[in-house]
Amino acid sequence: MRSSEWFEGEGLRAFSHNARARQLGLNPSEHRGKPVIAILNTWSGINPCHMHLRERAQQVARGVWQAGGFPLEFPVSTLSETYQKPTPMLYRNMLSMETEEILRSYPVDGCVLMGGCDKTTPALLMGAASAGLPTIFVPAGPMLRGHWRGEHLASGTDMWRFWDEKRAGTISSADWAEIQSGLARSPGTCMTMGTASTMTAAAEALGLTLPGASSIPAVDSAHHRMAAASGMRAVEMVREGLTIGDVLSAEAYEDAIRTVLALGGSTNSYIHLIAMAGRSQIPLSLDDFDRLSREVPVLASVQPAGSGLMEDFYYAGGLRGLLSRLRESLHLKRITVTGRTFGEDLDGAEVHDPSVIRPLDDPISVEGGLAVLRGNLAPDGAVIKYVAADPALWRHTGPAVVFHGYADLQARINSPSLDVTRDSVIVLAGGGPKGGPGMPEYGMLPIPDRLLREGVRDMVRVSDARMSGTSYGACVLHVAPEAHVGGPLALVRDGDLVTLDVEARVLRVEISDEEMARRRDAWVPPPPKFERGYGALYYEHITQADQGCDFEFLSRPGANPEPNAH
Repeated sequence: MRSSEWFEGEGLRAFSHNARARQLGLNPSEHRGKPVIAILNTWSGINPCHMHLRERAQQVARGVWQAGGFPLEFPVSTLSETYQKPTPMLYRNMLSMETEEILRSYPVDGCVLMGGCDKTTPALLMGAASAGLPTIFVPAGPMLRGHWRGEHLASGTDMWRFWDEKRAGTISSADWAEIQSGLARSPGTCMTMGTASTMTAAAEALGLTLPGASSIPAVDSAHHRMAAASGMRAVEMVREGLTIGDVLSAEAYEDAIRTVLALGGSTNSYIHLIAMAGRSQIPLSLDDFDRLSREVPVLASVQPAGSGLMEDFYYAGGLRGLLSRLRESLHLKRITVTGRTFGEDLDGAEVHDPSVIRPLDDPISVEGGLAVLRGNLAPDGAVIKYVAADPALWRHTGPAVVFHGYADLQARINSPSLDVTRDSVIVLAGGGPKGGPGMPEYGMLPIPDRLLREGVRDMVRVSDARMSGTSYGACVLHVAPEAHVGGPLALVRDGDLVTLDVEARVLRVEISDEEMARRRDAWVPPPPKFERGYGALYYEHITQADQGCDFEFLSRPGANPEPNAH
């Protein structure tokens, strides 16, 4: 085993390693000759999505012990969608680097990854894919439903909805305070089909979790049992020599995309899956997503695309139930972390509530609900979750109301002098990977208070930023290249007509090529956002949204040497 390089032999280093193990209070029989399993835990005191992972790590460790392995818990960066500013997306690649280097540099034979809050899942899996060890993922699990006056509340989705109602004057400050106390009632990730549930489902579809793991609510006792079983399975994977590279095939990524589409999942999944595939040295592009989106129906009636919540989805059969609907289009012979085929993992899966997991002949949407748009405003692509938008806006042309940066948006969106109507197209330039910085979730641009009071609840909005997977509306996101590097979004002016056509997959500004060229010649590049530190590293190496926003030096081909442990 790999860990034996540290502990076996008569050399000085082996002596030192064993002496320090004795310092830790460990007897030789506890760890020598056993698979050493790293438990990478993203728990912290400020991440409510992961507040239970300190306990779950103990259950993972219990499983490792029971299977004859030796567990080592490593605290790694926590990426809290709630609190980390400007966005945890700025630090996704940092956690991926930390994951890879911990697994490379310490005496471990395999690992259990623990995460769930939006960026932690792709970050952990990206780093583990680069490290190449036996790997299994333990999803944090969704929180329980929220409640308010007899109504189920959805974290994120209902926050946005009631915020609009408060600004429109239809609910009071007292109502708002009650909603605040009822929205998030337990540990776990958002109970909508936001980025967290989308990406943990993608991890399961990739074959990196135990079957059914991604749907289990965080506080359910089944979640405890899954954590322990994952620890046991990690030990078995080491003994079998089953690595993450054996699991992450091109077929696995295609099945993950199909899963995301059938779930009506988050637009953020496009960026993360492209980055993850890059770490596996598997080509994946926006065109692959759009091709599959035309084939895969939305079957999960979970907010924001549907009406249910993750608890409903779990009791309806969970992800295994949904995948049983797609069985004929999946790659069933590929291997998963169970050591069985994907098809064998799905055997016996059933749907218990067809109103939540719809049949193929009665979908939420006949297509995947996520579209890739191109045109002179987005030469390298943009995305829209049109299934969560007003269908009347799927084809729309209106005059642009342009904001340059989020501070400008906040300062002027409710100005009485702002020339905006319900037919306008609100444009935010400067929210991308470099401009944001970090591509924050600014993309669900606010509808002006004045229009909310008039009853407007959706408008076409365009930006190079992202939005929360719990969000909704006719929001065109991830416009590439971004404005900060001179993308066409930087050249749009107030009053320019902007056209969105979802069916034709078009996003364009109605000006001539000559006028666009004149504006480009007059454009002045903005200064870098960072002058030193991690931010400068990020700024210098980050790729654009259509390339996964990874660091180019992390996604390039090549192998690193094993550390000399002797």
